[in-house]
Amino acid sequence: MRYLYVMTPTNFQELLHTRGRELYRDMPWRDDTRPYYILVSELMLQQTQVNRVIPKFEAFIARFPDTASLAEAPLADVLIAWSGLGYNRRAKYLHGAAKQLMMGHDGEMPNDYKVLQQLPGIGPATAGAIMVYAFNRPLVFIETNVRTVYFHSFFKPEEKVSDAQLVPLIESTIDNSNPRNFYWALMDWGSWLKQNTITSRNSQSAHYKKQTRFSGSLREMRGKILRLLSENEMTLMDLREGVWGDERFSPALDGLVKDGLVAQTNKLFYLTK
Repeated sequence: MRYLYVMTPTNFQELLHTRGRELYRDMPWRDDTRPYYILVSELMLQQTQVNRVIPKFEAFIARFPDTASLAEAPLADVLIAWSGLGYNRRAKYLHGAAKQLMMGHDGEMPNDYKVLQQLPGIGPATAGAIMVYAFNRPLVFIETNVRTVYFHSFFKPEEKVSDAQLVPLIESTIDNSNPRNFYWALMDWGSWLKQNTITSRNSQSAHYKKQTRFSGSLREMRGKILRLLSENEMTLMDLREGVWGDERFSPALDGLVKDGLVAQTNKLFYLTK
């Protein structure tokens, strides 16, 4: 494997931590790394930028301060608190995870990578992030900011790089003594690189898929339907008129019902209780 720069793990760590200190961003889940906060933040941060997540996270935690309060709440209340973040299935996953934690783990987050992946909405990357940020465990996980830093530091811009190539490189450079700070630095430097370099390095990933436009998308229509139903139960006709329904309306509504986010009784549609 050929890298752009010849750099020892120690030198890379020193450079990374220097950039991390320079670019450090305050976030509520960094000030308080209790596992519940990490779980909520990681679900919210999936495909959503930090500046949008912070105010929603603070409001969500004020409404549901712990696992028990979230598990006991109706799903409709969770969906309302989530409104504005998009990808609303994440709210259902988070609600389901809280219920599963209460039933099987006495409300405590398991300090186990494989067990975490049994929770709804928790894949390998999110499980790895929880292990790192909640428990300071030196596990490898890969997301866009991690890729950006390693592409920038070790690979030529024209190279296509797979995650399989990154794993041994991360393993050899990770700061095992404080992986939490190590990954925070990766997040901050990676975010800065994406905002301050002419060419995005995301497309360098062999796994890169360009995100579809939100405006005019099925996701946009799903969000409109959920926002309207958060105010009141509605008939099909009133709901269609309320969102100015076009050809996206029926598949969007059908998808929300299939996902368990919307239900229907006596010709009225409502957020799932």
